Amino acid sequence: MTEASVSTPARAAGLRDWRRLLDDLPDPVVTEKGRRLKEAAMLDFGVRESAIASWLYTKCHQQIPTLAVDTAAVVASGDGSCVLLYNPEFFEAIGADGVRFVLFHEARHLIHRHLYMAAELREDPVFKLAAEVSINHVVMRRLRGKLPTRPTGDTGAEREPVGIDPYEIHALYEEDLRAQGLQPVPYEHFTETDMSVFGELKRMSDPPVPAGHVCPHLLIGGLPLDEETVGQVVEGVLANVLRAALRGEGPAREEILHLADRSEGGSERVTRMWGRLGLGALRGRTEPTRRVEWWKRWLSDTLASKLRDGERLVYPRKHGAVLLALGHDPMLSRRGKERTKVVVVAIDTSGSMSQRVIDWLMTLIGRTDGVETHWLSFDGEVMPFVAGERVTGGGGTDFGKVVEYVEGRREVGGRRCEVRPDAVIMVTDGHAPQVTPARPEHWIWLITDGGDDWPDRHHPPMACHRVTTGDS
Repeated sequence: MTEASVSTPARAAGLRDWRRLLDDLPDPVVTEKGRRLKEAAMLDFGVRESAIASWLYTKCHQQIPTLAVDTAAVVASGDGSCVLLYNPEFFEAIGADGVRFVLFHEARHLIHRHLYMAAELREDPVFKLAAEVSINHVVMRRLRGKLPTRPTGDTGAEREPVGIDPYEIHALYEEDLRAQGLQPVPYEHFTETDMSVFGELKRMSDPPVPAGHVCPHLLIGGLPLDEETVGQVVEGVLANVLRAALRGEGPAREEILHLADRSEGGSERVTRMWGRLGLGALRGRTEPTRRVEWWKRWLSDTLASKLRDGERLVYPRKHGAVLLALGHDPMLSRRGKERTKVVVVAIDTSGSMSQRVIDWLMTLIGRTDGVETHWLSFDGEVMPFVAGERVTGGGGTDFGKVVEYVEGRREVGGRRCEVRPDAVIMVTDGHAPQVTPARPEHWIWLITDGGDDWPDRHHPPMACHRVTTGDS
């Protein structure tokens, strides 16, 4: 990613900054080859390689080929936008596997910037080296490959590696520590976490920090890296990937847990961030810094993912002028709320449901800002209620009557449901005859302890999540 080399990194990139990207235009044929390699790499990320990189690059609505960068960089500017810059000549030189490596590497750089944004770390050349070692170790393991190479010499018959080799750095580390009479740790321990790499490199008498910057392509003159934008983008990406992992998507689960494990020991802020995102839900335990049980975060995350604020299209004048100057068509941005989202929350109050779950859900009433929420309790009958009313139940369970009421086919107290919900959240233990709503894609089932998660196996599929209430 791009590091800010200006004294005011929070400012938006000016037109003069962006115009420098056109100083030396790439060859059209090479540009097209580079674009195809980039698109293929991003497709691989989305299909099998990296849920985090895939989500991250979807945030870059403009992806610009330019010779102003040596390899690739993401510019997070003060206007809230992200732009991917990439050198098509470099992409052609390193080939498809190399492009995947570089883009994965750049994605991890942006994540690192967010996880370890303390100024003293960012300015420490040993930490910059540690970041290169740690990131390249992860990329080599996840992509099951080596550093990318590019042609060298006049003929181009030979190739040279691109980037920092973590194995070479570890070998230099071992040699340095033994010369001091100290015991080095093996490679696997050395690279166990990001901070373990930094800590072990600090033990060296002469860390092998290259002259200048470790990653020269991280600097692009005066183009800024806005910290607020980075925080919003990265935390949003991690939240999306975490929700995918909680839905049972294997690659997302593996990657987010691996990233969390590697960031342990980074700072108290990192620990709080993972707790805020709900990492405990994925690990099946309550995070040490959090007092609430993780299934409560589950419900909040599920609401957020299903009921994200609607947006309206606007033309961003400042960003549009930049894109026009670069020769690109301006894109409409999405800003603001389109309309209030409508959600029905139906709570199973039958005798088999946990009273602890019911009691906590009652505390949510009136606290879902920006959402028009309609509350139901049900057992063998449907019982709409509002804040302050007593919730009753205790009999058997009938999902069919909830479906009929929500779809306007059943009267309760002489009235039908008059709203068309964007989502219906069923909080239940699942023990009742199965149903098929008219719009199953709008239904979310939260199954409590010991419940039957049949919606997960239902056809057509419905979102189904188990909300274990214990601290196992």
